[in-house]
Amino acid sequence: MPNDMIAILMFSSMLLLMMTGQRVFGVIGIVAVVAALSLWGTGGESMGFSAAMKLMKWYPLLTLPMFIFMGYVMSESRLADDLYRMFHVWFGPVPGGLAIGTILLMVLISAMNGLSVAGMAIGATIALPELLRRKYDKVMVTGVIQAGSSLGILIPPSVVLVLYAMIARQPVGQLWLAGLMPGLLMAAMFIVYIWIRCRITPEYGPALSKEELSQITRAEKIRLLGAGALPLMIFFVMMIPFVKGYTSLVESSVIGALATVVAAIFKRRFTREVFEVATKSTLAISCMFMWVILAALAFGAVFDGLGAVKAIEGFFVGKLGLSPWEILIMMQLSYLIMGMFLDDTAMLVIVAPLYVPLVGQLGFDLIWYGVLYTITCQIAYLTPPFGYNLFLMRAMAPPEISIVDIYKSITPFVIVMIGTLILVMAFPEIALWLPHVFYPK
Repeated sequence: MPNDMIAILMFSSMLLLMMTGQRVFGVIGIVAVVAALSLWGTGGESMGFSAAMKLMKWYPLLTLPMFIFMGYVMSESRLADDLYRMFHVWFGPVPGGLAIGTILLMVLISAMNGLSVAGMAIGATIALPELLRRKYDKVMVTGVIQAGSSLGILIPPSVVLVLYAMIARQPVGQLWLAGLMPGLLMAAMFIVYIWIRCRITPEYGPALSKEELSQITRAEKIRLLGAGALPLMIFFVMMIPFVKGYTSLVESSVIGALATVVAAIFKRRFTREVFEVATKSTLAISCMFMWVILAALAFGAVFDGLGAVKAIEGFFVGKLGLSPWEILIMMQLSYLIMGMFLDDTAMLVIVAPLYVPLVGQLGFDLIWYGVLYTITCQIAYLTPPFGYNLFLMRAMAPPEISIVDIYKSITPFVIVMIGTLILVMAFPEIALWLPHVFYPK
């Protein structure tokens, strides 16, 4: 059987087994190991073992549990309460000001934990009830929280970019820097949309009344600036030593986790329950990520051995006559379609063995492509029927917000995300400028 047919058989077998509802890592791993044994006989089983050793030797892997732990401590100890109150006071007079403040809150939360789930938990428990109480349109604010929380996987320290770095074998530091400007650009476009929407239809995001504004003293504003600065201090304590070169990536992640715990203790919110929930959740998610990455590395090794990437490139370039850019656009469209049915991790491990080497052979920058992939993951978080953030919002939202409201709410924000994706594709320097500044070739 030709190698390209074997590759197709592997891929189709994996998709078929996934439809049965089996664990992603189990499906990918078993297909990889069975294919290796069938192709190369005795000794083929060592490919899975080699993938395991490669994973265990990957030093930046230690950052994964640290950032996950940070996110859960921050969420469970409600460290963002004062920060949101600060945005409430300072942006309340602007039409849609509290929704704009919520986006800014999500940016800062993203800059401290690297997870979408932490931003969603904070947004749904702190921002959503307050926005509804202030008579904000329920459809719009639901979309604001879902879209804002998705920034956590693009703005550093992004856990998704760490996973991509493992599979694509790219430096995590450069990927984080590459994600910063597109993340801020997307947040800015969210804010512009909210402001314009609330100017056109003021009842969507009413400003604070003059009576309420008169009750907020200057001293209160100054006090809240100080209280809201605590989460910012965590970010700077963690990132400045890393950017300056004083600490490694792993050391900075440990500093960030410790700083978050110290902040929670300082606020008297670090209880035994917070510690237990954060620790158990961190262990569960870290193990899940490790198993999935292990399976993906084994699958990718078999694919490399088959020469499947060259066969795919020959098919697209030789037989179909597509240009590199046309192939890249097809890849992103396939991500958007898969994102309707799969989560970000599943997408990465399914197509990374195919797409990442192909992108490199087509002459594109793998750091830049990591940002494109992550933006597409953000879109996948919000697209039905599988959308991860849609499920989280459904679980956390009050009864008056229906599933129809949740689905309707994400449409304008998905359009903004697609616009950001197009901009980053058209102007790669949006993503690559910072990595080139800090890591000159």
